[in-house]
Amino acid sequence: MPINITMPALSPTMEEGNLAKWLVKEGDTVKAGDVIAEIETDKATMEVEAVDEGTLAKIVVAAGTEGVKVNTVIAILAGEGEDAGAAAKGGAVSSPGTGEVAAKQQEGEKAPHPRPADGPSPQGEGKPAAAASPPPSVGSADISPASGEKEAAAIPDSVKAGPVPVKGGEKVFASPLARRIAKNEGVDITAVKGSGPHGRIVRADVEKAIAGGAKPAAAPASAPAAQPAAAPALATGPSTDAVLRNFAEGSYELVKHDNMRKTIAKRLQESKQTIPHFYVSVDCELDALLGLRAQLNDAAPVKKTEKGDVPAYKLSVNDMIIKALALALRDVPDANVSWTDEAMVKHKNADVGVAVSIPGGLITPIVRKAESKSLSAISNEMKDLGKRAKDRKLKPEEYQGGTTAVSNMGMMGVKNFAAVVNPPHATILAVGAGEQRPVVRDGALAVATVMTVTLSTDHRCVDGALGAELLAAFKGYVEKPMSMLV
Repeated sequence: MPINITMPALSPTMEEGNLAKWLVKEGDTVKAGDVIAEIETDKATMEVEAVDEGTLAKIVVAAGTEGVKVNTVIAILAGEGEDAGAAAKGGAVSSPGTGEVAAKQQEGEKAPHPRPADGPSPQGEGKPAAAASPPPSVGSADISPASGEKEAAAIPDSVKAGPVPVKGGEKVFASPLARRIAKNEGVDITAVKGSGPHGRIVRADVEKAIAGGAKPAAAPASAPAAQPAAAPALATGPSTDAVLRNFAEGSYELVKHDNMRKTIAKRLQESKQTIPHFYVSVDCELDALLGLRAQLNDAAPVKKTEKGDVPAYKLSVNDMIIKALALALRDVPDANVSWTDEAMVKHKNADVGVAVSIPGGLITPIVRKAESKSLSAISNEMKDLGKRAKDRKLKPEEYQGGTTAVSNMGMMGVKNFAAVVNPPHATILAVGAGEQRPVVRDGALAVATVMTVTLSTDHRCVDGALGAELLAAFKGYVEKPMSMLV
């Protein structure tokens, strides 16, 4: 039996991805575990392995296609002993929920030609779908976001499949073609027995029912009572046309948003619109920390590599900031939390995300259980995570989650700034540059290397006093850095 290869969910939150490259071609023999394609998510490029073996009969979604929904059929694999040509023509049996492409393949219809999405996903981005269109559901022939409202409006009522039928409060699974024939012939599709996979109703079932004198469809029920208004969607930015009216033609160029930029915009907009931010700042003297860092780096053992002798570690100020924040969260556990409407999530470990700038955006790899790791372990881990982040080779579990984050722009000369909380975190620490400033000690003027840090908090779960307590603990570790070693 032909086997569908579908767009995998490479992370728990993934809804769609770009099919960047096929590493095999039609007619190739693949084995379980072979890497067959590369998928671009919003944060990384990941390899897809085959889970079955056979011959690649047909590539349904071409390389370079953007916005491919999870579970969409992207290729068809002919099993052992099967004719690849027949498998490619007839398609494979698909389970409910694989989407319109799989449903059409099952009916023997021509699959739509893959193409890049024309605009952002409708879920919180871009224009909403036309009001008359039913929400996409299992077995429904929905209009893809790339098709646009004009195409949906252009489809005559006589060829629309209609809404998904319901019987006894449960959805009746039927292919779009079967529903369309039943609608046009006035057949009650809920009375038809399905012969497809999992009892799915297909064209042959409806035609058989018509030949046997099937019951007519019930008259439409009266309009249901008005439902409570749904929560308003997050506000979106201005349309491209609205912005371009302000500029002379030819004075600009349009650069299409990639998935990373769309995701950053969506999450930060959600953060600012749903999280009540509160900010606390403090100045930390760095001279003791810089002195200890120099001593530890000088004492680093040497290891032999292909490139010669190199130190086993080389601590940065940022490594020590990560450790100090993790220890501060250990000491002030009420600040190591995440907000939900039902309960406060109190974390047992300090998993510190670190903002890393990469071309086109940023990503936040996470140092897990940073409170229990040595400075050298944190340093080497961050070097590895930072390198793979810039190459977009991080695994989802390496940048998803975390309990807090550090955003350090001190190396760029920024004195101070306020960062935006990245949910589900409740805090983020913005770190400015260390610079020599005048300070007063024992009534006398002196010069010290001072760094300003600003803690942004989710005020729903971290109040001002609690944020101040966390910053005080952080300042203590920075100004007395030997305490991080014991």
